[in-house]
Amino acid sequence: MTNRNKELSLEQREELLRALKARFEKNMNRHKGFDWAKVQAKLEANTEKLWSLNEMERTGGEPDVIGHDKKKDEYIFYDCSAESPKGRRSVCYDREALESRKKHKPENNAIDMAAAMGIELLTEEQYRELQKLGNFDTKTSSWVKTPVNIRKHGGAIFCDRRYDTVFVYHNGAESYYAARGFRGSLRV
Repeated sequence: MTNRNKELSLEQREELLRALKARFEKNMNRHKGFDWAKVQAKLEANTEKLWSLNEMERTGGEPDVIGHDKKKDEYIFYDCSAESPKGRRSVCYDREALESRKKHKPENNAIDMAAAMGIELLTEEQYRELQKLGNFDTKTSSWVKTPVNIRKHGGAIFCDRRYDTVFVYHNGAESYYAARGFRGSLRV
């Protein structure tokens, strides 16, 4: 895989499409009435987006189709792993938070990782939409896109699901935990 070009080899594309198709067929409740052939055609026409989906998959996100924007004719993918993706945990919220730490800095931050992958952090609203499709983050938590007015005061927000309820919390943006990562979205 060439990171600069954001291209997958033919073998990598085929492997990813097989995994996405299997997940799509196994979880029809997430996308009732959708046709995999149409989704696949969109993916094959957008190789850079396919690269981003591969990054979501590679880091444990288990991306799946959760919607379709008819106006823009775009399929919407969210990370649908049961818990916050393993390859994206132990990160603080953003670069400013990372740079503010004097000791014990994490290796990365959620905002920069998402940008490098070509995806967006879920918003609180999107996170709540995801939770209507199943029980996610029952043992972990996920950073979500933080409103500017909270971030300018040094905070960031994250969500999880406990007691069959979705909770939204706040923390210092520089904090990081082994059980907190982030979930992303991608439009294709």
